[in-house]
Amino acid sequence: QVQLVESGGGLVQAGGSLRLSCAVSGRIFSSYAMGWFLQAPGKEREFVAAISRSGSSTYYADAVKGRFTISRDNAKNMVNLQMNSLNPEDTAVYYCAAADGVRFATQSLWYDYWGQGTQVTVSS
Repeated sequence: QVQLVESGGGLVQAGGSLRLSCAVSGRIFSSYAMGWFLQAPGKEREFVAAISRSGSSTYYADAVKGRFTISRDNAKNMVNLQMNSLNPEDTAVYYCAAADGVRFATQSLWYDYWGQGTQVTVSS
């Protein structure tokens, strides 16, 4: 069984930074494309960033491009999301997700496994 556990969320002032981490257990981590999604109150889940199985390719939503960086460590079964220049519009629950059998994925329908989410709150 595959399990994803996020950590690193919290409260930060606008302009600050947070680093989210996601630990993955189960099958071989390098077989999964990984992604981060967010869900703000009353809104649908949105794509934030994705990284390919090898880590050689990344893709970002326009709203976070230049501010967020996704990375992975296949030796440690971890994927991270470095978030800089945060603003109140980034406030949401952030989810880590794993997609099996694809090299790269930006749509939630491709993801098979999800973490429980971690809250990020950015105050103005």
